[in-house]
Amino acid sequence: MPTTMFKKISLVVAIQLGLVGAAVALPPAHQIDELPDLVQEEQHSVVSQRVTTYFTRYHFKNMELDNVLSEEILERYLDMLDYNKMFLLQADVEQAAEYKHLFDDMIHSGKLSPAYSLFEKAMERSFERYTYALELLDEEQPFDFEKADDKYYFDREDAQWATSEAELNELWRQRVKFDALNLAMTGKEWPEIVETLGKRYNNALLRLTQTNSEDVFQTVMNAFARSVEAHTSYLSPANAERFEQNMNLELEGIGAVLQSEYDYTVIRSLVPGGPADQTGEIAPEDRVVGVAQGDDEDAEFVDVIGWRLDEVVELIKGPKGTTVQLQVLKANQTASATPEVISIVRDKVKLEDRAAKLEVKTMEEGTYAGRKLGVINVPSFYHNVSGDVQKLIDEAQAAGAEGIIMDLRNNGGGSLQEAIRLTGLFISSGPVVQVADGSGRREVNGDRDNEIHYDGPLVVMVNRYSASASEIFAAAMQDYQRALIVGEQTYGKGTVQQHRGLQRRFDFFDEPIGSVQYTIAKFYRINGGSTQMRGVVPDIAFPTVMDNEDFGESALENALPWNQLDSADFEQVNAIDTSLVEKLKRLNDKLIAENPEFNYVLEDAAEYQAEKDKTWTSLVMSERKAEEEADEQKALVRANERLARLGMEPIKSLDEMPDDFEQPDPYLNETLVLSFELIDDLKIAMQ
Repeated sequence: MPTTMFKKISLVVAIQLGLVGAAVALPPAHQIDELPDLVQEEQHSVVSQRVTTYFTRYHFKNMELDNVLSEEILERYLDMLDYNKMFLLQADVEQAAEYKHLFDDMIHSGKLSPAYSLFEKAMERSFERYTYALELLDEEQPFDFEKADDKYYFDREDAQWATSEAELNELWRQRVKFDALNLAMTGKEWPEIVETLGKRYNNALLRLTQTNSEDVFQTVMNAFARSVEAHTSYLSPANAERFEQNMNLELEGIGAVLQSEYDYTVIRSLVPGGPADQTGEIAPEDRVVGVAQGDDEDAEFVDVIGWRLDEVVELIKGPKGTTVQLQVLKANQTASATPEVISIVRDKVKLEDRAAKLEVKTMEEGTYAGRKLGVINVPSFYHNVSGDVQKLIDEAQAAGAEGIIMDLRNNGGGSLQEAIRLTGLFISSGPVVQVADGSGRREVNGDRDNEIHYDGPLVVMVNRYSASASEIFAAAMQDYQRALIVGEQTYGKGTVQQHRGLQRRFDFFDEPIGSVQYTIAKFYRINGGSTQMRGVVPDIAFPTVMDNEDFGESALENALPWNQLDSADFEQVNAIDTSLVEKLKRLNDKLIAENPEFNYVLEDAAEYQAEKDKTWTSLVMSERKAEEEADEQKALVRANERLARLGMEPIKSLDEMPDDFEQPDPYLNETLVLSFELIDDLKIAMQ
């Protein structure tokens, strides 16, 4: 056939197929036949049986691996495979239901083939969805970001599974448009948006092709673990190694413990005094969505949504003295919010250097002008924190402090023995905490030295990040009526975990086989109530943005419930009686009403309540920009009000905020006033 004739025929075919002059969607960088065939490895059968032994024999719940638990495991397994119902079809879920009474037998025997089959089906569905997402990225046909009433439902936890591919296609149209709009909101043009999302979705395909047997096994075991209880988990060999590194004396990096939660990398906790903690801009439950190297304003961020945890950790880690930038979604922000950019200088974090610190506060004006208080910040219950605090109390008294404020805000806990010893500084002797295991055996631990190091006025500050050992100390001080507790309701973690390696001495496996963490006991106050779920409710409560049911232990799925034991035998100090607390509450109400900083907190709380149950966000750019501008304007108005109160010049944009401006701490400022009022009332009572 002549060449010209061949070209004409090809042109006709191309026109019929609509290819001439049409933009071509991004091609996938990988094909579905690259997905691995996943089968369980030799050691997995043995490991599954050992995990079963730990979780059924030694866990606090004393539960059985039966059909009831099997149904829960299957439900959580599907949730882990597709938490937002964006990949699997209703038919896939119905087909999986045939295994609902088999997961218990599979895990007990270690024969997990059906679980591997379900995982492979989820991989195939995921591959199809990301491939479809690439098809939507037309380089010459940008999305219409002003299409009225277009929405993206970012929270589909309670939604029904899609019944057809067409339904999934619509969900993914919304998802891809949402991703594109978020990039457009940062000023990116359409070609750059296509390039960025093309990399993101092709990276997702790449990660699917790199899935290994351990990924499946870890998912199955953690579906089992989380069906037992919220703090129970299986750690793969890689995660077990990372756990051990976190327990060592030194960490190098940003000083944060990260955890994978569906598509996000979540800040689980911060090392007190570490680089991330020192920024004051990162908190537990924040989500890292992007990482850039160096401190250059034009540094290119790597999108890490959907990445494996170990890959994100490798990006964030780096040599001491270098800078990493993180794009962070705050804990109370939806997926539609604009991430904050936070720069962190990496450093070597010595866990033993998380020392308590003293600041002697002198009141500068008002009724209490010239008077002093010692504020001791305790970031964690590290080894010998009680000895350090004892010295700081002496320093505070030597400096003329009339009382002590123990600041336990953001204190995630630590050594139980140190919590007991610290309590012993303020009481002569007596019980401090009760510990009970799953069989009901109760142990009462306390201070027995018959000595009081400090018997003066004491106030303890807590917030929703105060957990575990810090809750034990605060609860003891409250039950003895030894101190006034102020702040927010605490986290509510009243459980004790044990970590055990799964390796045995005579194993002949070529590689490590991981470890487990499981709950063995619960903490109880000396009045009998558990700190689990409820935490410590302060005597004097300050306004807070988030409710406790939305944050903390009570927000965790399958957390152990609150319960109560008999009270321990103890005698109250009665330094803080009911009438005194009621008087201070009235003063606190007045102070809060007069403090503009707390008005901001109340405004944010009202906004959070109005938005917290919203499951969708607008895909209309003008609407999103209006929301963003409103947020910026609100922040600017508050900044100028703060500057005005300090007698400083107003600013026209937040970028002009003075470098030496210190963000006010209304919680501490009001606590200082309450503390002096407490001191004066105690003086009157002693006359």
